[in-house]
This record gives sequence, structure tokens and C-alpha cells, in this order.
Amino acid sequence: MIQNQADEEKRKEVAASLMKDMEATAARMRELIVGMPPHDLLGYVYAQRMMKAMSEQDVTKEEREAQGPDELINQNQFLLEYIHAVLATDPAPDKVEFSGEKCAELFEQSSKLREQAMFYAMASSADKKDGAFGPNTADIEFHAKTSWVLLRGNRYQVLEGEFYRYVLEPHDEALKEIYGVGAREVAAGFQAMADAARTGQAFAIEEMMNQFQAAHAFAAAKEKPLEEVMEEWVAQNNDQSKAAGQAMEDMFRGGVANVSRHTDLPQELLADLAYERGEDKEFFAAGDHAGTPYRTLPVRKKPLIKLGSDYFAVDPCFTRDAGYRALLFNLLQRKPVYKVEFNELQKAMSEAAFADILGIQLPGAKVLQEVYYKDPVSKQWSENDTLILIDDVLYLVEAKAGAAATIASPASDFGRHAQSVQDLVIKAYKQCERFFNYLNTADEVPLFHMIDGKYVECARVRRADYRVMLPIGLTVESFSPLSAFCKELPAIMPLLGKHAFISLSIDDLFVLRRFLPTPGEFAHYMEVRQAVAGLRRAHLFDELDHLGAYLKKNRVDVEMTEQLKKDADFVMWDGMSFDVDRSFESESWETDPRPTQEYPDEMLKLLGAFDATRKAGWLRADSYLRNLGSEGRNELAAMLVELRKSLQQHDGRYFIYGQEVETPFFIWLHRSGGVIDWKKVNDKASSAAIMTSAGTMAGLMIETTAGGTYKAAFTFPVTRPTNRTEANAHIFDDAERMKQRANNFLRSQRAAPEKIQPAVDIPKVGRNDPCPCKSGLKYKKCHGR
Repeated sequence: MIQNQADEEKRKEVAASLMKDMEATAARMRELIVGMPPHDLLGYVYAQRMMKAMSEQDVTKEEREAQGPDELINQNQFLLEYIHAVLATDPAPDKVEFSGEKCAELFEQSSKLREQAMFYAMASSADKKDGAFGPNTADIEFHAKTSWVLLRGNRYQVLEGEFYRYVLEPHDEALKEIYGVGAREVAAGFQAMADAARTGQAFAIEEMMNQFQAAHAFAAAKEKPLEEVMEEWVAQNNDQSKAAGQAMEDMFRGGVANVSRHTDLPQELLADLAYERGEDKEFFAAGDHAGTPYRTLPVRKKPLIKLGSDYFAVDPCFTRDAGYRALLFNLLQRKPVYKVEFNELQKAMSEAAFADILGIQLPGAKVLQEVYYKDPVSKQWSENDTLILIDDVLYLVEAKAGAAATIASPASDFGRHAQSVQDLVIKAYKQCERFFNYLNTADEVPLFHMIDGKYVECARVRRADYRVMLPIGLTVESFSPLSAFCKELPAIMPLLGKHAFISLSIDDLFVLRRFLPTPGEFAHYMEVRQAVAGLRRAHLFDELDHLGAYLKKNRVDVEMTEQLKKDADFVMWDGMSFDVDRSFESESWETDPRPTQEYPDEMLKLLGAFDATRKAGWLRADSYLRNLGSEGRNELAAMLVELRKSLQQHDGRYFIYGQEVETPFFIWLHRSGGVIDWKKVNDKASSAAIMTSAGTMAGLMIETTAGGTYKAAFTFPVTRPTNRTEANAHIFDDAERMKQRANNFLRSQRAAPEKIQPAVDIPKVGRNDPCPCKSGLKYKKCHGR
């Protein structure tokens, strides 16, 4: 006990010393920033970004991925936030002077401050024994603090307009009344801000080169040196020379951040999003963490700064969250009577968002909003936001329309951060839990809508009908990393013992719908995502890392489980979003191929047939195939190719695919164009069910041409006779013949394992044997789950 107290005192001493060091470094940065002209300073910092980008033009993807996060870019972004903070805090001094030496020192001090902040995060979070996250509080507090300092721009700037259009559309009329522009115009303005920061310097260089070449051509036509005709060229090309001047501003004086010039947003709106010089009184005020990254940077409150008569987005990476919050705050400040209607519209938008944004991924889904039921425990009527039913997958979405998380620093008040999780995640979780418990009270339960003050039944739901049930908490804004870490909260347990809770944001949905464009892909991703959500002590940083890991590795949960069982008590995967991030970087990002999982063409055709047919049970079959590893996919594809080519001689071919622990498939390939002999198919399927040791079997009908045009794919029920009778004797006899052929086939495979032949059956596999899908995992950890 005494030793523990001594250790705690030592930790506090180290943390206090580090805090003083941070405050001293921050004070020196403030002194350097305030003493230089802001436009020139911004030009210098942005030039470093440009030179870094130019130096990486010939770097390969493999080299960039191996290098990991770009520290110069991250450091550059960190410094821009400090420039914004100093400009917001200090009035313009009478005398300023640009100095390259001071700029170099500023970069050094900025790097030093980030390093000190990391050490402080470790010292101030270590050995926390309890808290909102139970025994994991110390780890999560550490990640919250480091993310507070390091997480910069983990958004895709090309999607700014799309996000703002969606979330501001409910307030279109109010925006027009107050600012004179509607949701689309505001969204276009935010996209223009992002585009200027992302590509402004490249366009400025291109403009300068064009004007330089035009001036040289003018001089050549005059047959005079350029310096002799320059004034004449400027006089005759006023628009071009003005464009060249603006390009110079963009390149060398931070003009890419000038949103007054690069957007059409009205002055009143920009003013609401901006600090005047010297307006902020809190960031450098006396007290703990003064001027350090563990205070709330002014950019988190207002993303713009006014310099002269223009407004600048000094730091482009908080434009999304800070801009969205500041805009809505000022909307209500200017029109207080709008508050009630505002809340109603926000609620409606957020509740509809999942089904609305992911409409292509949810074709034909039954979407029920604001569903009511009588809680058998409390005997009170309860309400859930959105229930989505598609085939055998159930999505229950609880939406929270408010701000995703407090802007208070986790160092000054980690409790408020934890409380934001309580307010968002746990409330949504509890609502989902209550609904799932209700589903579990009977074989079938009624649901209701409230119409004119009365509860009117709108649906009946059977829990047994749903293979996958996904409880989801949805926020407007992302609040990484707490959203990914929420599964460590002691109160968050898989519902009904097996359905893990997932936290998502509207931000995430816009990305997911691009990379998972089909219903089968999206449903399978959500299955894997839920499996990872159910693994404590196994983490990916945010939804983009979850997506990247899925595209690279498919069954992420299986690999993480193996890592946990080997020699680790905590697993953290980082940088998995690399391919996803890169896909948004080029000018042609909208049309460039996106990273995706690799499938043989034959499997893609089959998956496409599922999607085209969409008969009951198709998502289960689709999911089973997507679970296969690369070797398993290739072997199945080879089997399909060989069998469907033989449809030139046969009306139908069949094989059994799967293991007895699961529900194996009896797969029948039918030559498209003919009539299916269902008696023959059902008899063969019943024989197959008898010869296998599995208790049940599912049928899969694939209609295709011998040339490989897949017309349809769907499941059908298989009956397994239990007793031999005179009427079904032929089925039992056929089962014996199947078993004999299977044994002969296995003997031939052992004699010539290199020869690939279509299998009638796959033999029984031991729980600890390698999985036949070639994933490299034990059967019990893969398809034997």
C-alpha cells in the first residue's frame, strides 16, 4: 500500500514536470508566431507541405505504406493549429518581421511540444485502476489523450460537401432566412474550402507556369527580351496578370486558406465561424496546461480567423466538426425560436440516415421508423428509432443527433469525455438491449407505430428468422477513438449473449457505401465488424481502419482472436486504412478503381447472381462464400468452372460443399433455359443429406449457361428422411451410391492430389485440423465456428 502511494506520487511529480515543460515550449511558440507577419508565416508553412508532396511524387505505394504516417505532414498540421490559436489569442502587434531562422525554430519547438505531450499522456494516464472503462480506463485515457494531440484531418476532404449537404438539408429554409443561402450553397462553400487546401497550391503552380509561358510567347512574337515587354504584356492581359498575382498569394502568402476568395459563402456566415484577432481569452490563460495541446484549441470552437478584411481557414482539418458545430450554434443564436423545430429536424435526419445513405446496400429492405412495443419488464411503452429487415439480417439503429463528444480536453476533464460516451453510446446500447430482450420474450412479437395518439400494429417479428442481428448506435459526427473503444465499457456486453454493439457515424456511412457497393458485401462487412466489436482487448483505431482491415484480410476477427490467444493480452492494429486513404488522393478519385477484396471471376458471377435474384436465404449463402480464404475461393471457382462447362452435355450437375458443424450446401448447377426437374433435384438433395453426418443441409440452385453466364442463384429447403420406406427407398439407395463415389474420389485424390476434380462430398474434418477453405487456420477457428 505504501509502495503504491509512493509510485502514485512519483507519477504525479513526473506529470507535473512535463506539464511545466509543455507550457514553456508553448509560450516560446507563441512568442515566435506573434512576432511574424501571418500571411508570410502561413506561406512558409504551406510551402513545406507543397515541397513534401512534390518530393513524394515518385514514391511507390509499397514505400509509402512501409514508411507509415508522414510525420512532417502531421507536424505541419499541428503547427497550423497553433498559428490559429495565437492569432485568435493575440491582437496584431505594431511591428512584425519575417525570419526564416525563426520559422525553423518554430518547427523545432512544435516537434518538441508534440513529443512532450506524448510523454505527458503516458505519465498522466498510467496505473489508473478504475474509472468509466473499468480496469481498461488507463489504456483508453492514454489513447484519448494521444488522439486529442495527434489526430488531425482523419477525414476525406473530397467528401466535405456531401456530408454538409446531407446534414444541413433539414435546415435549408432557416439557413436561407438567416444567411441568404441554403444547404447546397453552404455545402459547396465548405467543399471549396477543402478543395483550396487540398489542391490550391498545385493549381497555383499550374497557373504561374501558364502565365509564364504566355508572357514568353508574347515576348517571342515581339522579338524582344521578356523584361522589355513585361509591362506591355501586363497592360494587355489584365485578367491573366491578376490571376498570376492571386496564384502568387496562394503559393507564398497562405492564400489557399483565404476562404473569402475561394468560396462564395456570405460574410455573415464566415464571421460566425471566425475569431477576430485577440478574441480568445482562454487558451493561454493562467492555470494548468496553459497554451499546451491539452487545452481546447480555439480551432475546435471556431475554425476560421479574420485577417484584415478576409477570413482564413488556417487549419483545414477541423473544418468539418468545428465548422458544423459552430454553424448550428450560431444558427440558433440568431434564431432562438427555431430550437424546438431544430431538434425535431435533427432527430428525423439522424434516424433516417442509415437507411437513406445506404439505400443501395439495403434493396427491398423493410424499414420501420419510430417503432413502439410494450416492454414486458417495465410494462411501459418503449420506442426505437429505426428497424431494418433484409432477408435474414436485422439492423437496429439508434441515432443520436447531438454533438458526438465534448470539446473539453481529456487531460483537464477525462470524466466529461467518459460522460459523452455514457450519453451517446450507453443510451443507444440500452435502447437496443431493451428491444433485443423484447424479441426474446416470444417466438413472434408485435411492433407498433403511433398514429394520432394510438398504437397501431405495423409488423410482427420472429427472432428465429434472423441469422444476423446488428445493434448500432449512430452519431452525426465521428468521435474516434472512443467510438471504437466503447466495447471496453463494463456495461457494453453482447446482447442476448452474442450480438455485439457497434458504434458508427454518418461520416462513416458515406465511406462505407463507396467501398461496399453491393448488399452482400455490406452485410458481410457488418458481420465481421460485429465480430470484432465483440472482442475485448482487440482494437482498430476507427471505422476506416476496420474497413481497410476487412478489405485486406477479410475475417479480421479470426486473426485477432488468434493473436490474443498466442501471447498478447492486448492487440492494436494501426494504419490499416492506408489503401482507403490513398484512394481519395488523386484528382480522378471518383472514377479510379477502389481497393476491394479479390475474388475469382467465377465467384463474382455467382455473387452477382445472388444479388440479382435476392430470394429468401441469399445473404446466408453469400456470406458463406465471402468467408472463404483466397485458396478456398480459387478452388471453389475451379470446381464451378469445370461443372458448368459440362452443362453442354448435362442438364444439371451437383456437389456438396460445407462441413457437418455448419449447415452444408447441396449445390445444383442447372443449365439455363431449361425447366428444372424439382423432383429429381429434391431427391438428390435428400440423398446427399442422408449421406452426410450433418443434421441439416441447405440447397443452392445456380442457373447458368455452359459459357459462364450466371442467370440466377437462390437457396431452397432440403428434406432429410429419417426412416426408410418403400416410397423413399430410391433416395436411401442413391445416398449409398453417393457415399461410394465419394470414397472413390477421396482415394483418387490421395493417389493424385495435384489433380482437381469436382467433389461430391467433403470428408469429415477434425476440429483441430486445417480448415479445408485453405485459410491457414484450424477448422474450429474458421468454418467450424
